Amino acid sequence: MALQILIVDDSPAMRSFIRRVMKLSGIEVEQYFEAGNGEEGLAQLAANPIDAVLTDINMPVMDGEEFVRKMRADGAHQSTPVIVISTDATTHRIQTMQELGAVGYLQKPFGPEQLRNELDRVLGVGHE
Repeated sequence: MALQILIVDDSPAMRSFIRRVMKLSGIEVEQYFEAGNGEEGLAQLAANPIDAVLTDINMPVMDGEEFVRKMRADGAHQSTPVIVISTDATTHRIQTMQELGAVGYLQKPFGPEQLRNELDRVLGVGHE
């Protein structure tokens, strides 16, 4: 199953790194959509069919918390899986993001196997 993935991160280098790690992990991606903040992420969600979202938290304009909150408030995206990718892996931050609707959480830095395992877990399928 080829996926449509939305990567929301204010760092172009991190978005590129995530794409590279996904390729190394063997996950089949049909198309990547990218956004530099939550506001752009919401626009991408409105315009494209997305299977999963990978988002940072600390971003300008609209941070990851507000992005996930607004995404979940939109009935069309209540069930789209969200994996948070952040340097902040405190218990409080993880719990907050889960309460907002994130179903996965990876701490930067991470490797291909960690990303693959998290995507497999949240999507409930293998990608082999």
